[in-house]
Amino acid sequence: MHNFLPIAYFQKNFVPFADAKISIATHALHYGTGAFGGLRGIPDPQNEKQILLFRLDRHCQRLSHSAKVLNYNLPPDKIQNVIVNFVKKNNPATSFYIRPFVYTSDLGIAPRLHNIEKDFFVYGLELGDYLSPDGVSCRISSWYRQEDRSLPLRAKISGAYITSSLAKTEAVESGFDEAILINSQGKVCEASGMNIFIVRNGQLITPGFDQDILEGITRDSILTLARDLEIPTVERPVDKSELLIADEVFLSGTAARITPVKRVENYELSQNRPITEKLRDKLTAITENRDSNYQDWVFPISVD
Repeated sequence: MHNFLPIAYFQKNFVPFADAKISIATHALHYGTGAFGGLRGIPDPQNEKQILLFRLDRHCQRLSHSAKVLNYNLPPDKIQNVIVNFVKKNNPATSFYIRPFVYTSDLGIAPRLHNIEKDFFVYGLELGDYLSPDGVSCRISSWYRQEDRSLPLRAKISGAYITSSLAKTEAVESGFDEAILINSQGKVCEASGMNIFIVRNGQLITPGFDQDILEGITRDSILTLARDLEIPTVERPVDKSELLIADEVFLSGTAARITPVKRVENYELSQNRPITEKLRDKLTAITENRDSNYQDWVFPISVD
């Protein structure tokens, strides 16, 4: 059961969440011609009159790029302005998640992106841990990640998430928490909605953009932190067998944050995760605005 924030941004107005409804004939509902973002916010632990958003500028930029793929000009500053006002009107009292969404809002049929109306809405919900912080079990999905030559993977296109949905349900219904997708080259790609990292011999390894992954903002943050912490880091293809012998494996994403993997298929992984824990502790400190070196990653919003 989700606890949705009471106010949504819909059809260029702030309205009660319950009143933000679309028609069953909405184009994006039929053809997956939408794109979404997702970012977290928390009440500032040090200032009760302030809300903190993590890397708001990057999230707005990525959604703007996704909109561009849908032939929709939606500047990042417009997205940011709406999100800031959305937070002020809701003034959440606990950790929360914001879902901005761009979509073809016309009513009718025929898949296309030209000569069709587009729109943009925002809603949110209270959200603590998306996955268990103690670790998750993963299976290798029988569904393969799409290729960028057939679908624009640099954008978070809603229609692309059918593969993630199939993979996630397959994993859960076969006794696992999460799925790991393989790409068309037979290499490890990502989880159902998260990027993936492994640690081998003290080196942090993650698939690069040439492996058909999403350009994750949490992923980018982790790579930056690892380099600043002088953890050897490389972006390269990852083989399935490397998951089974890795010293550490973890997933990353806005909802998942940094989530350790404790088992892949029937292979138990070590519970000693020094690099995972070091990165997770650092990221938590930054999101709570307790690290002055990364204050530009945190966007404070003053609330009553």
